[in-house]
Amino acid sequence: MSTTNTYTIFVLSDATGETAENIVKAALTQFHGVNVRVQRVSNVRSKNQIYTALDAAVQQRALVIYTIVNRELARLVHDECDALGLTGLDIINPLLMRCSEFLGATPNETPGLLHGVDEDYFRRIEAIEFTVRNDDGKETRFLNKADIVLVGVSRTSKTPLSIYLAHRGWKVANIPLVNGIDPPPELLKIEHNRVVGLYINPERLVELRASRLRNLGQDPRTAYTDFEQVEEELKAAKRFYRQQKWAMVNVTGKAVEETANEVLVKLKLK
Repeated sequence: MSTTNTYTIFVLSDATGETAENIVKAALTQFHGVNVRVQRVSNVRSKNQIYTALDAAVQQRALVIYTIVNRELARLVHDECDALGLTGLDIINPLLMRCSEFLGATPNETPGLLHGVDEDYFRRIEAIEFTVRNDDGKETRFLNKADIVLVGVSRTSKTPLSIYLAHRGWKVANIPLVNGIDPPPELLKIEHNRVVGLYINPERLVELRASRLRNLGQDPRTAYTDFEQVEEELKAAKRFYRQQKWAMVNVTGKAVEETANEVLVKLKLK
């Protein structure tokens, strides 16, 4: 997805708004090539502040995300967004209401409540951002900062596996192996106990590659899907893994959760 438009998201908070902004930015990592400016408005605790912020949001045709625990002020933001034709999303009060129902208790309506999110949450956000930036060999200069480096030929589940591990707090980079192209030199400098080589049965890899080409509207009968070439490509990859003394994981027929668990076990991270 790509566009030349620049979109604006207003984040309104009765505290610093830092946590809410991080949540928004984590969501935006799923939208590649879209220009989005996030404008945070902190310490919103009066009606006048809400009117001022929403007037500015109207001028920029912004999406309004808000975390205001005072129900009266949150309702005002909701109503004003409706009146001004703005799209608004309350990301704290629905959660508070469900918790209140479940716990049989009334929320305190204390500003700054979202700062109760623990450090583990922020670690996961940081890991996801790192992993998205370092997908498919994009930023090899940051390989030394990765907790886990996944290596494999095309269509060996490197990206979905990376994202799954990132959601569990691991900074992951993945590097594709391409016939005729040397791997980046930075890869060979990484400690071998942080790298996993992925492989798959050649029959299954041919199926996956052919399916990908068909989905792209291309002829699936190419060297990319030739069985003998695919088989040799995988043999070369495994020889390379052994030379580097990397752990190896077979992804054939496995759910991403199962493969992720095997990666963590082999790297002694679990």
